[in-house]
Amino acid sequence: MTILHIDSSINGENSASRVITSAIVDKLKQSNWGESVIYRDLVANPIPHLTLDAFAANLDLEEFLAADTIVIGAPMYNFTLPTQLKAWIDRIVVAGTTFHYTENGPEGLAKGKRVIVALTRGGIYSEGSPASSLEHLETYLRGVFNFIGIEPEFVTAEGLSIGPEQREEAIGLAIGETVRLAA
Repeated sequence: MTILHIDSSINGENSASRVITSAIVDKLKQSNWGESVIYRDLVANPIPHLTLDAFAANLDLEEFLAADTIVIGAPMYNFTLPTQLKAWIDRIVVAGTTFHYTENGPEGLAKGKRVIVALTRGGIYSEGSPASSLEHLETYLRGVFNFIGIEPEFVTAEGLSIGPEQREEAIGLAIGETVRLAA
C-alpha cells in the first residue's frame, strides 16, 4: 500500500492539521505492514499556481495515481482551502485521466482510492452552528473528490481558536478518530 501524505498548513509546528495527518498516517502504517509513504509539504515546497506550462509537466498527478491512500491536511483559511492545496488539486483533476465527460455528465476515473482529509477550523462551522453557511472547505473537497470518483472521509477539529482547552480537546477528539480510520 502506498500512502500519499499531503500537508498544506502555514503554521509549521503549531499546525493542528499536521498533528492530525501524522496521527492518521501512523495508524495506517501500524495496521498495514509494508506500505510506503510519500510526503509532500506544500508550504515548504510549494507548487506554482496553474499555468499551461506547469500543467504539461504534472508529476503530482503521477504521485496521486500511484497512491492507494491519500491523507490530506486541510486547514480552513478565510472559509476555504489554502491556495497551496488548491494548486495541488489543480494538478490532479485532469480531464481524460481522473474524470471524463460522457453524454450523461462527468464520470470519475480515480475510483478505488481512499482519501482521508484532516479538516481544521479556528471557529465552529459544522452543521447547525451560526457560521455554518460560511463553511466552504469540506463542501469543496467533497465535491472535487466525488467529481473524480472518490468518496472522501473527514476528520474534523474545529473551534481551535476559541481557547487552549478547546483546541486541545478538539485535536484529541480528532486523533481519537484515527483508530476508526485505520480499521
